[in-house]
Amino acid sequence: MATRRNRKRRRKTRRRSSALYKLLSIVLICVVLLIGSFVFFRVDTVQVEGNERYAAEEIIAASGVKQGDNLFGLNKLQIERDISAKLPYVGAVSVTRRLPATLRITIQESTAVAVVQSGEEWWLINSSCKLLERGDATLAEGRAQVYTLELLAPSVGKKMVVVEEQRSKYTQMAALLLALNEQGVATQVTDFIDVTADNEIRFGFRGELTVVVPMNADFAVKVLELCHTVESLEGQNIDLTGTLELTYGDGKAHLLPTRWLPDTQAADAPQEEAAVPASESPAVETEPAEKAG
Repeated sequence: MATRRNRKRRRKTRRRSSALYKLLSIVLICVVLLIGSFVFFRVDTVQVEGNERYAAEEIIAASGVKQGDNLFGLNKLQIERDISAKLPYVGAVSVTRRLPATLRITIQESTAVAVVQSGEEWWLINSSCKLLERGDATLAEGRAQVYTLELLAPSVGKKMVVVEEQRSKYTQMAALLLALNEQGVATQVTDFIDVTADNEIRFGFRGELTVVVPMNADFAVKVLELCHTVESLEGQNIDLTGTLELTYGDGKAHLLPTRWLPDTQAADAPQEEAAVPASESPAVETEPAEKAG
């Protein structure tokens, strides 16, 4: 009996030793791999993709990455933040590792969609309301001007900040620009973006058209309505001129023959409009503006 008990104890001891040995082996392998990653995987090449405005050397310098840096010791999120902050026209950044010694930086550059005046200075913004560039009045030439938001401590590379009483309007304008950008039409905004009214946003579109949307609209829906309506009008060879009202809530876009502009009172004049179903492409009836009696 004693011999049998001793055999059982030895088997248990061997099992414990085997489990401990396996655990220690795993820990040792992890330590070796960790040390190896710091010793062997060092940056030899930095690849830059998607850049047009900035040279690859500028982007690498902004990243702070140097040849010989440990590939696994780099903070990818910090690199992305540094590039975006130092190079304002960079809209999106992605940093990836390619073993054994390559770091890839992929960027998407921003496009200016509007300009904001602050005192004697003019500031370009992208569809995310990031301040891209500061300049004089020449910067505004050929660009949509925002009416009228007051900037607070503007700085290139940062997002717009406005006075407290205008923050709600700024938030809605920013949402509108994002929706336009998602549909690929943000760069077709022209002349102006007017947020002076409490209940509407008015903006120029394609040079001859003014579009009016509710201030608190679902802009993803409204921009789709705009795109469908423009497609419908173009399909019927109707000129994109006048004022396109997307504020009625009846599922139709109302095309007024007279164009509203920030420096006119055209919107106050009585007009007849053509009702254009915003989500379809039916025939469109156009009517002349009502003549003054």
